[in-house]
Amino acid sequence: MGWSVALACASSGGDPGRVFRPGLEPDGGAALDLARRLYPAASVEATGETVLDFALWPYEDEVFIGAYPGGLAVCDRRLFQLDDDARRVADTIATELPGADCGVLVLHERVGACWFRWYSGGALVRDIYVTADDGVVVDQGERLPAEAPFWKAIDGGASDVPLPFGPEEFGLELARACLFGRELAGRGADGFLPLELPLRRFRLA
Repeated sequence: MGWSVALACASSGGDPGRVFRPGLEPDGGAALDLARRLYPAASVEATGETVLDFALWPYEDEVFIGAYPGGLAVCDRRLFQLDDDARRVADTIATELPGADCGVLVLHERVGACWFRWYSGGALVRDIYVTADDGVVVDQGERLPAEAPFWKAIDGGASDVPLPFGPEEFGLELARACLFGRELAGRGADGFLPLELPLRRFRLA
């Protein structure tokens, strides 16, 4: 299965598995406020509710936001542009919850690449962009523990062109370890499945 993902996810308390759990209900008002802060020049219209499974790759004129106690999930296709505006959106989301950790993951099923940004307390501490063909394009900040198995070949002297690991596998492992504390498509022992996380849908004009 190929994944297309443009997701930012924040949680407080250091353990996302304790934040993202069964029974979460999104705060529609908080989500709308964030949508307006992300896109102050746009007209923002609430258009309903869905789940993460259908929100991972929004249309270009929409954004999906879930605001929960101690947690936040935002799906925004503009993150895929990897430009200054994408970084602005990521930076804004990362400072939304005081003291929280925040990860931004971008994958595309037809593009062998992964972009991942990791924030701690609102500060960017890790920025990594890898592609299957071009290898390691951006590698800034201290590596996260979940990355360790993927770097063994390169650390051992192997070339990064082509990349000796799969960008999608790399990104999904970071999502498991850092964003949700469990696999994106895996149901935990508590019954929670990240893909069933409820979010509010907004159209931008």
